[in-house]
Amino acid sequence: MKNIRCSSLIHSNRLSRATRREGYTLIEIMLVLSIIAILLSAGIYYMVGNVDIARETRVRGDIQTLTTQLRAYEMQNLYMPTTEQGLQALVTMPTTDPKPRRWSQLMQKDGLIDPWGQPYQYMNPGKHNPTGFDLWSMGADRQDGTADDIGNWEDSTTTGN
Repeated sequence: MKNIRCSSLIHSNRLSRATRREGYTLIEIMLVLSIIAILLSAGIYYMVGNVDIARETRVRGDIQTLTTQLRAYEMQNLYMPTTEQGLQALVTMPTTDPKPRRWSQLMQKDGLIDPWGQPYQYMNPGKHNPTGFDLWSMGADRQDGTADDIGNWEDSTTTGN
């Protein structure tokens, strides 16, 4: 009988310890959340510059894509869209002269918007490319002709427009 009582006490002692540690304390949870918040804020701090670089890289890629589609438009119709027709000529058939004879949709409308939510700018003939066309994004400041414009002229980091 003594052995039964002893094993019963050991078993109940183990149960009472187990029931005492069923969950985390408020302090433990707050400590974990604080560590997560610190790590997230440090990550965000170091990622801020990368977001701007990613947007600029996307603009350069979009400009190459738009240039390719403008060249396809030119091959189909033997001329580029006018400044008035703009890049919209890649999305919907122009209704102003010169009207293309062999038009086909080459882009989706959302492909004409830069990462800052502004439409890409187009000029034919171009100011920077008088024998061709200018294609550019107004950049983060959303203003034309400023230092952060990104365009298809010789050096895409050239300022102004």
